[in-house]
Amino acid sequence: MNVRRNLSFAVSKAQRRGRALSIWALASLTTVAGSTGAAFSTSSTTYWTPMTLDIQSYGVLHWGVDNYFTAFRKAKNGAGDFPTDAGLTVGILPFEKFQMEIGIDVLEPSDNPVFFNAKMGAPEGALFAGAPALQVGIINAGTEKDVTDYNIGYLVIGKTIPGIGRFSAGPYVGNSKVLVDAQGKKENKGWMAAFDRGFMPVKDAEGNELNRLVFAADYASGDNALGGGGAGLYYYFTKNISLLTGPVWFNEEAINGKWKWTIQLDINMPGFGK
Repeated sequence: MNVRRNLSFAVSKAQRRGRALSIWALASLTTVAGSTGAAFSTSSTTYWTPMTLDIQSYGVLHWGVDNYFTAFRKAKNGAGDFPTDAGLTVGILPFEKFQMEIGIDVLEPSDNPVFFNAKMGAPEGALFAGAPALQVGIINAGTEKDVTDYNIGYLVIGKTIPGIGRFSAGPYVGNSKVLVDAQGKKENKGWMAAFDRGFMPVKDAEGNELNRLVFAADYASGDNALGGGGAGLYYYFTKNISLLTGPVWFNEEAINGKWKWTIQLDINMPGFGK
């Protein structure tokens, strides 16, 4: 999840990374607290999906912890949660016009907790004046063949519209043996879309400009573990520390269970590895 830039002020080219997907990958494999849930590891994200213009900046290490749980629901009515996702992502290319990030997520409790992800591409304006962001990535590269190796590749095309916000969209395709519907049939292709916008511009103690609040929303098609979306708010304590919260809904309850509430903590550590 990475609207982890502070939008209009571009505090850092990728304020945060998202791991919601890691969480859904396990959803189709693990029963936790009475609900079936999935789990996925992801690159930078907006909210639930990896659909975002952001790529983690060079030398900036991102640490995040994501939790998803049902709210005000009794166990007999489908209460439950997903494994907690703890992830690290770092930007590895020192270029302005072509960037790349790599990451790892650990989802516990689960039998196969480790997932990998990567993303690379050109930011807005890099290819030519006014050019959209153009990126490719892979998420949920698990370690167990035909069990957690969702290997979802995706394309991002995104653009900032002044005064409105940032839009991005693109297709995805994954391992047809793992990314399936509730009946186990192939459901490994779809599309994703996302939007974010910052509000309440402020300056921190060091004089850095940032948006205190960022609204974010996204959606993924498909009756599979990735299918679904949500909308919520980021609160930035500083330009490098934020907290996201809001609801997430799913296209296929038989895989991911009832809608859930998410709380996500994101911390950037600039200068790592430089």
